[in-house]
Amino acid sequence: MCRTMVISAFAVGLLTAPIAASPLDTSLRPSLRPEMQNTGMTVATPVQARADSAGFAAWRASFEPRARAAGISQATLAAAFAEITIEPEVIRLDRNQSEFNRTLWEYLDSAVSDHRINSGRTSAQRHRETLASIERRYGVEAEIVAAIWGLESAFGAVRGDTHIPSALATLAYDGRRREFFEQQLIAALRILQSGDTTPARMRGSWAGAMGHTQFMPTSYLDHAVDFTGDGRRDIWGDDPTDALASTANYLREFGWTTGQPWGLEVTLPSGFDFAQSGERTKRNVGHWNAMGVRLSDGQMIPDHGQSSILLPAGAQGVALVIFDNFHVIERYNPADAYVIAVGHLADRISGGGAFRAGWPRGDRALSRAEREELQRRLTRAGFSTDGIDGVIGPNTIDALRRYQASRGLVADGYASPAILQRLR
Repeated sequence: MCRTMVISAFAVGLLTAPIAASPLDTSLRPSLRPEMQNTGMTVATPVQARADSAGFAAWRASFEPRARAAGISQATLAAAFAEITIEPEVIRLDRNQSEFNRTLWEYLDSAVSDHRINSGRTSAQRHRETLASIERRYGVEAEIVAAIWGLESAFGAVRGDTHIPSALATLAYDGRRREFFEQQLIAALRILQSGDTTPARMRGSWAGAMGHTQFMPTSYLDHAVDFTGDGRRDIWGDDPTDALASTANYLREFGWTTGQPWGLEVTLPSGFDFAQSGERTKRNVGHWNAMGVRLSDGQMIPDHGQSSILLPAGAQGVALVIFDNFHVIERYNPADAYVIAVGHLADRISGGGAFRAGWPRGDRALSRAEREELQRRLTRAGFSTDGIDGVIGPNTIDALRRYQASRGLVADGYASPAILQRLR
């Protein structure tokens, strides 16, 4: 997988919920996984699902030669396709992707709730020897692995029960993102051909993510490991060991630094130059300490390498100093809200406290239409956002900061309802 798109939804005080979650899909993944970015996906209006068996049979007849050309044996195809059925519900979910916005703090209220923290501590204690062994092997702290597990499947309680080959075949047949889902289906067939699992056991979410930590098939092929040594990379069973180790291996392969925090809460001095905040501005910690930035307990920021100041809700909310490990977690899911949730849940599981600063809870999330309006109005005012896409990323934040500075406002780049009203 590669990070193909930066989603800084937290910067506007919102995040977009998982695409069309099914009733049983209670993972807290706030955006598409990286491998599902830039695939021509759009939010569609509701349509009648095309679920005719003749069309599906025709797609299957055309797909099988492509699968064989990719190295899938006829025996594997026969075994997998013996259980494949078209799934009208999968098409319905894929087509009915209504927008659902929550502010970052509303998301964290759920993602890092007392119940999830307690469940995380219980699960980490239950699997402490396994997590310790994984940490020694891959250098990824146990609490980080546990936090991803908690957000992806509620510590294994909700792994998804959709038959993955059927879901992927249905989505490939439907045709809206055929190339992507055929790629995932061929990867799933390779997994079956390797003997890691069976068609009946290959279950997960309706969009193809699998197991305790919700790997897409291509990510599984690239990063899954057999930590138990039983000859299979089993991320689907009740034993989470291979899934947890695979997640740690994934993070390690994308550059995880042992002992480095993902981020730390800080307080900003009076007169702080907000133009220096944001992921694009990296400084050594000596720079921030010299400016008067301090940890939330008043201590100096420890030196963990290059860092940035992040303002998830502008000047009125929590301020963070983030390090390179923040960006490694982004490779697992590029939504910054997800990264903050993983990091904060990990901190809470290991005994850390809640954020000390508050959130602007009087604010609401901007709708997609309002975010697009914000971008249009900024651009018309001479502060180009380099496109109108409804995503408040670095370009829009920079444009908003320049607008705020030109009007004598706090230039924190926070896209609130109030700033949109001012632009109007």
